[in-house]
Amino acid sequence: MNRLAGEDLSSTAVLALLGRAGPMSRAALARELGMSPATLTQVTRRLLAQGVIEELDRQEPSRGGRRARLVGLVGDAGRALGVKVAADHVALVDMRLDGQVTDTVTIPFDATALEAVPAIVELLRPFTKPREDLPALLGIGVGVPGSVDRPDSGVVDAAMLNWRHVPLGTMLGAALGLAVLVENDVNALGSGERLYGRGRTLNDFLVVTIGRGVGLAIVAGGHVYRGAHGGAGEFGHVPVASDGPLCTCGKHGCLEALIGDAALVRTARTAGLVGEDATPDDLADLADAAGDRAERARAILREAGEILGRQLAGLTTVLDPEEIVVMGEGTRSWRWWEPGVRAALQRHGRRRDQEPAITVEPYTDTIWAQGAAALVLAASLDGGVGSVAPRRRIHGLGDGAGSRSAT
Repeated sequence: MNRLAGEDLSSTAVLALLGRAGPMSRAALARELGMSPATLTQVTRRLLAQGVIEELDRQEPSRGGRRARLVGLVGDAGRALGVKVAADHVALVDMRLDGQVTDTVTIPFDATALEAVPAIVELLRPFTKPREDLPALLGIGVGVPGSVDRPDSGVVDAAMLNWRHVPLGTMLGAALGLAVLVENDVNALGSGERLYGRGRTLNDFLVVTIGRGVGLAIVAGGHVYRGAHGGAGEFGHVPVASDGPLCTCGKHGCLEALIGDAALVRTARTAGLVGEDATPDDLADLADAAGDRAERARAILREAGEILGRQLAGLTTVLDPEEIVVMGEGTRSWRWWEPGVRAALQRHGRRRDQEPAITVEPYTDTIWAQGAAALVLAASLDGGVGSVAPRRRIHGLGDGAGSRSAT
């Protein structure tokens, strides 16, 4: 695997690996993370100075040469809150620097309400109080289903929430007195996947989400690509059919308007397969059943898979990822989507020996919020635990500079 790009991600990756595997030698860390020994030495020197890792008295078993000292985590170095805002709920995790989740909660919430942001403040306030049994709180990372100008200012445009130019980051930061970083929820998911999931061994991969919306995170060279204005990855709003149904963004024929949950239920309702009050779960239950109606429900999902697969074929042709990680509520019915996706990729994508692997991970809100928390942990490490100002450089937001493709 190629060397990880950027000390910010490298630092968090070292912590994540030590959290999963326990104390390791520098040589083992470099080998597992694909870093050069010089880069690993530089990163560990900085983490030692910050007090988040420590050299232990223990040594690695000898393999015939000099025995190497082990390094391990300092357990009380810091933690972050990670928040995923959805239209009808908020998911929150409390996560330590090593990626260990110490608490998780999901709370019903109407993010489309007029006073949604003040309500989020009050919802989060109890979780920001100091706790003697946990490390110091470094800040809050928030994932939202929309585009974000920059993680530090956190101005959000989210059609799904009816939000336009909402300065979520500055409002939360001012009200709670903490560092706050805001990011598109799928980009945050990509960050979490890069550090704690399948992506920890990959430098170039895609995270695709299916469900209420259709999302995309592009990880290139070890970093989540944000684009010039923070809008990269709006996969659900790629135009597919010029005469297609109206999308939440106000345009017609977007990918999300064709294969999002609401679109699939509408198609099933038109076909007489489900009732007026049907939910995505009802369609999934029907597809998993037996009989003619079930076969027709599966055909709807297979067609959705074909539409998705054609768009993925274009992405893979342009981006050449090693792997596609599929997540989201819609993965419950992936076995009915998959034949259409694979058939379309084979017809329209790269040649067979260059076709990326597809991995499906179960849907949980926790991993989304964990990715949001990772934004804060990486930013804090760039300039010392508890640092706020360095988050600008972590996210490519240096003074007078344009956006860089890192999170």
